[in-house]
Amino acid sequence: MNDVIIIGAGPAGLSAAITSAQNGLNVLVIDEYFKPGGRLLGQLYEQPDGTWWNGIKESEKLYERALEEGVQFHLETSVTNIVREDKEWIVYTDKEIFVTNHLLLATGSAEASVPVPGWTLPGVMTVGAAQVMTNVHRVRPGERGIIIGINVLSAAIAMELSLAGVNIVCLTLPHQNIISKEKAHPKKVFESLLHVAPMAPSPLVKLGSKLMVNDLMKNLGITFYPNNGFKMWGIPIQLKKTAIEIYGEQEVEGVVIAQVNKDGEVIKGTEEKIEVDFVCISGGLYPLVELAALAGCPFRYIEELGGYIPLHNEKLETPVEGLYVAGNITGIEGAKVAAAQGRLAGLTIANNFGKDIDEHDINSAIRTVKETRENAYIQFHPEIEKGREKVQEEYERYISSCSKQNETSLAL
Repeated sequence: MNDVIIIGAGPAGLSAAITSAQNGLNVLVIDEYFKPGGRLLGQLYEQPDGTWWNGIKESEKLYERALEEGVQFHLETSVTNIVREDKEWIVYTDKEIFVTNHLLLATGSAEASVPVPGWTLPGVMTVGAAQVMTNVHRVRPGERGIIIGINVLSAAIAMELSLAGVNIVCLTLPHQNIISKEKAHPKKVFESLLHVAPMAPSPLVKLGSKLMVNDLMKNLGITFYPNNGFKMWGIPIQLKKTAIEIYGEQEVEGVVIAQVNKDGEVIKGTEEKIEVDFVCISGGLYPLVELAALAGCPFRYIEELGGYIPLHNEKLETPVEGLYVAGNITGIEGAKVAAAQGRLAGLTIANNFGKDIDEHDINSAIRTVKETRENAYIQFHPEIEKGREKVQEEYERYISSCSKQNETSLAL
């Protein structure tokens, strides 16, 4: 029996494992991938101070530290079920069954895709797949491609692909339909991109983003936005064009794009074909919460955090005894925030296990998570802090409701 089991070997899971082990706990980490690191593995970008953030190297450092602390790993292992019996968590995998009193879910996030006619052709992939191919496996997804879907994730990965010498013709909107919704609306996408504009090497883009302080300026911004887009890292960001179809006989041969009006509606007669040999589709990220559902954790939909979020408090405890969450399962943010959450979760678990953890250290870890969030280079969703406040309020409301129900039951 393990003191703590952590599902997910990304930055949150690895940091939590290190912290838990440093405080004397017997830790087991389970992950279905063959390498630890999670989404951290694909990340490669230049930071504001001029240094480079290399996800592979950061993953290796965390993994080596975890091994030094005696953390056990079961990689290439899929969790098939989680059952609560008495005060024990029974974790079923495709290889073995494991038991613990303290279970941390650090399962991260998954990519959402927007359907585009022709998206089943060979050569069509998500931007995350292109990132892993390029940065992890050192294989180019193709020579010349288009990214359909304009958001913080696709913009960041477009930069990474361009650094690897991959020719990205442009980033363009998906065709408007009942699934794409706001992802195909020029103004909505324009507003979301203001959070990634400071990454652009262009002084014009950086300055322009700072002027977009109210609805009037944002309306003017999208009205006068060039039809061929502004360039970031030499790649046109085309907010006034949409991908109508991906075409090809046996594989991707090109994309049909057209101009759109301010509401995202196609302007007839503006269609054109662009020849490419691969296409990336990006609909953003959403938290992977299936295992939390199996564990009986309550959820709330928090738009500012990217989807359905398991209820949890500032210490990353859920309302279910012995169940904790950390990383992108709690809301879509960057790897540094996830790592900070992992350390906090490790301290919380050690404290609940009975280890002598100073409350000051836990409060300091909570502050570190907030400071890391405030200083994050990339914000995946606007109003992240507002989303965090909503989760805390919903958690407290849920706990209060459960207490009242228990009092009523005792009175009866």
